[in-house]
Amino acid sequence: MEQGASAASPVTKSSKPRRSGLRWLWLPVIALLGAGAWYLWSKAVSTPSASTSAPSKGGKKGAAGAVPVVAAKARRGDIGVYITGLGSVTPIYTVTVKSRVDGQLMKVHYNEGDLVHEGDLLVEIDPRPYQVMLEQAEGQLSRDQATLDNARVDVDRYQKLLAQNAVPEQQLATQKATVAQLEGAVKTDQAQIDSAKLNLVYCEIRAPITGKVGLRLVDPGNIVHATDANGLVVITQIQPISVVFTVAEDDLPVVLRKMAAGEHLSAEAYDRANTTKIGAGTLATVDNQIDPTTGSLRLRANFDNSANQLFPNQFVNVRLLVEEKHGVTLATGAVIQRNTNSTYVYLVKDDHTVTVRQITVGVTEGDNAEITSGAAPGDALVMTGVDKLQEGTRVTVQMADEAPGGKSGGKRK
Repeated sequence: MEQGASAASPVTKSSKPRRSGLRWLWLPVIALLGAGAWYLWSKAVSTPSASTSAPSKGGKKGAAGAVPVVAAKARRGDIGVYITGLGSVTPIYTVTVKSRVDGQLMKVHYNEGDLVHEGDLLVEIDPRPYQVMLEQAEGQLSRDQATLDNARVDVDRYQKLLAQNAVPEQQLATQKATVAQLEGAVKTDQAQIDSAKLNLVYCEIRAPITGKVGLRLVDPGNIVHATDANGLVVITQIQPISVVFTVAEDDLPVVLRKMAAGEHLSAEAYDRANTTKIGAGTLATVDNQIDPTTGSLRLRANFDNSANQLFPNQFVNVRLLVEEKHGVTLATGAVIQRNTNSTYVYLVKDDHTVTVRQITVGVTEGDNAEITSGAAPGDALVMTGVDKLQEGTRVTVQMADEAPGGKSGGKRK
């Protein structure tokens, strides 16, 4: 018995450590399962709270979770179709005033930069040499005229004597030829008188056109000649003035069609930065040939330039109005969004959510754009805050004309 008991005792002792080892093996597994269950339960409880309090992508929402945006309403209005081109201010008339006689420049009757009128006296050239020439020509005419009168008396006398056969017929013919020669001399003398009088007129140089005089090219006291290459002064017409600008040949048909119909196309001149309007005029003419190297055509527009803002050779940007669209849907360009595939806007619906609306853009003029499809007058279109939006996003809307410093866009004047 003792041997049996002693033999069983080792078996019982050896099985006890095995059960204890298995129990410790399951403890980590149970702990991992418990931790996983706790994590899933805590996430399920906290998810609704996090979704209502987390800010939307790109910024904070309002108290009710809505994204604040600024919107502008589409409206019905008019918009112009313009052709743009680069131009240069070109005077209609530019005159280099020169002397037509030789002589000393005596007086200058203008100041540099003055606006002179046609016929105004500009400079005087010493007239005394031409006054002497006039007197000499008048004296020669008096002498020749007296000789002619005497020759005509002789002709009358010879005619009477010839009737009495007192003189030969040849003598009468010779006397008639003498009269003809003297008549020619008198005409020459009269021409000399007229020439001298004309030179006296030329001694007073007057403005041939109305315009602005430039810097004086010759000072008083200098001797001037009719053959001088440089003139005395340059006069440039300022009012009216023209702008010569270029447009692409593809735009030519519509311009020619409008001109053929008798329409007077309006032109606007803007400064170099293309931001400030400096003149308004009318298209005057079109050049007679296209430049093959650039594929462009030159046009001339006339401006009254009453404010003197256009200056010769000034660089300007020109916009030629070829069509006026009436009663179209307009919106400020800030509401238009683009990606690689489409052009769209965010439209605010009555339930204060936004929807993506595909649009088609027509004419763009300044800050205004014509929307030919996809939006209607009165639609509220999002201007700012679009980076936080997607289809169905709830928004709080402030209209552009009510926003501090906001603007809904306007047509450039």
